[in-house]
Amino acid sequence: MQSVNDQKAPEREGATEPEPKNATISIRNLDFLYGENQVLHDVSLDIFPNEVMAFIGPSGCGKSTLLRCFNRMNDLVEGAKIGKGSIEIHGTDLQDQSVDVIELRKKVGMVFQKSNPFPKSIYQNVAYGLQIQGLKSKKIIDEKVEESLRKAALWEEVKDRLNENAYGLSGGQQQRLCIARTLAVEPEIILMDEPCSALDPVATGRVEELIFGLKAEYTIVVVTHNMQQAGRVSDRTAFFYLGKLIECDLTKKIFLNPSKKETEDYISGKFG
Repeated sequence: MQSVNDQKAPEREGATEPEPKNATISIRNLDFLYGENQVLHDVSLDIFPNEVMAFIGPSGCGKSTLLRCFNRMNDLVEGAKIGKGSIEIHGTDLQDQSVDVIELRKKVGMVFQKSNPFPKSIYQNVAYGLQIQGLKSKKIIDEKVEESLRKAALWEEVKDRLNENAYGLSGGQQQRLCIARTLAVEPEIILMDEPCSALDPVATGRVEELIFGLKAEYTIVVVTHNMQQAGRVSDRTAFFYLGKLIECDLTKKIFLNPSKKETEDYISGKFG
């Protein structure tokens, strides 16, 4: 087993300390509960524009719960609630009564662990979100579909089969289609919950390249159990353990010189 000091951290362009600027997402002293079970404890964290933030940690440590707070997906779980603290996006508290959850989920897109294309054509998978928003111009929808598929690095593979059922795509293509579907409605933030866990290494590589390319336009938060993946795609990494944020820093520092013993033990494989 490699020690933490033996592992190579990725040298990625842009993986530098963020310039002082306003956070896109700001979490302060957050407690979160499912019924009586507290799963997040006093979490404070800032996520900045146009960075890729990775959440790592063992199963059950609260990574996905926190991710789903950002678009209030936890609202759909009975008994789920914030105990104390706040989450703000661009300065707006997500628990404020003025927040329109439907609008929030347009701005904060979600890509799930298992690709979940609609049982529709490739074209309709991407166009659907635009159509339910009331966009009627076929010309504009066509342009948006192509633009989104290009951003998701899928256009060249599917441009001659747009009317075929999306279920005919490979697993990796389906996941990139789901990313295109998310991009079509013009989010500002993209959440990814284990986006490559069901994919083979080649498909995983395509999605990772895509993530790194998309950060020029979006703020991206990725939950992953794969520490090598966190190293390859993220600018900063947050390590969670038992519902607490143990450490957040530049990914290179987390992997080569973590400040906390728990982080070093996890990175070096002593538990997890």
